[in-house]
Amino acid sequence: MAGLRAIGLMSGTSLDGVDVALIESDGESIFSLGPTGYQPYDDGERALLRRALVAATALNDRFARPGILAEAEALVTARHAATVEGFLAAHRIDPASIDVVGFHGQTVLHRPDARLTVQIGDGAALAARLGLTVACDFRAADVAAGGQGAPLVPVFHQALAHELARPHPIGVLNIGGVANVTWVDGGDPVACDTGPGNALIDDFMRARTGRAYDENGDAAATGAVDQDFVARVLAHPFFDAAPPKSLDRNDFALANLELPALSTADGAATLAALTASSVARIVPHLPKPPRSWIVAGGGARNRTLMRMLAERLAPASVETANDVGWSADALEAQAFAFLAARTLKGFPLTFPTTTGAPKPLTGGVVVEPATLVIPAKAGIQ
Repeated sequence: MAGLRAIGLMSGTSLDGVDVALIESDGESIFSLGPTGYQPYDDGERALLRRALVAATALNDRFARPGILAEAEALVTARHAATVEGFLAAHRIDPASIDVVGFHGQTVLHRPDARLTVQIGDGAALAARLGLTVACDFRAADVAAGGQGAPLVPVFHQALAHELARPHPIGVLNIGGVANVTWVDGGDPVACDTGPGNALIDDFMRARTGRAYDENGDAAATGAVDQDFVARVLAHPFFDAAPPKSLDRNDFALANLELPALSTADGAATLAALTASSVARIVPHLPKPPRSWIVAGGGARNRTLMRMLAERLAPASVETANDVGWSADALEAQAFAFLAARTLKGFPLTFPTTTGAPKPLTGGVVVEPATLVIPAKAGIQ
């Protein structure tokens, strides 16, 4: 089966920026992992997206874009378009060689129990500006069928991990704003969100220091963990629920958790411990304990968090995606390139064991480029 050249894009719940990656795949096998890139949001753009997250809590129509949400959607679309354009130019890639762009957009609301999930980003405008076929809106079909709509990347994790020379079962852990795990050991993958990822740590550091995150986990490394706080949060019923299950970024919002008056170091350590402990809580709910863990996402750069994971997941090995030859930073962008290829091929994206969908489900909307060219928004290059 011929391979498709697919570009994937991801703007995650950490609100840090846009990841971009090129892969070649037939939607089942991965023939090659190409170059990757990243374009950060600036402080004003992150502030706009945070306001959009607040505004989205009032939505009950996934297509509505009142007020700030329309502005945020225009920003997300333009930023993604500029990222692709810069990526193609930097790597001297002929746009005509690209078969599809996988555009996840920015999740601003995820309420699968209400059959509602909202990702802002205009796929038609992106396709028109780039002159390329775009696959987008990957979660809606699953949620409409009664699935959780998340996580979406397990089928990609499975394709990567299938031939990995590590003891199986393998747990592929992505730590973005929310953390999710994929369990791989043959057959359909088993997956779910595990709990908070970087979102609480990032929000805490921003409030305390003005910095966007705890670089390398340096603040947490010098702090002491408030074990009572961690135990209190982990008493939430979510952590005792078996997969499939998923979270909205704000389900465990810092403002609602009543974090004690801790020092910056102790607060960072405590929130890192919460993330690591919530990952460990999923192990009894998996078919077998993973013997190997591969960690991707921004959390893989937090050395203190990685140490805590190794302690709590022992005797299993814990490595970063970079350690095994993958890309810790670009894994989700690569996943959405893979999902775009599967969308074009009509292959399932989600499964009863990953989202609770009633059966393996296709998903994604394919948008062909229109003749109208959408110019870059003023000031966004």
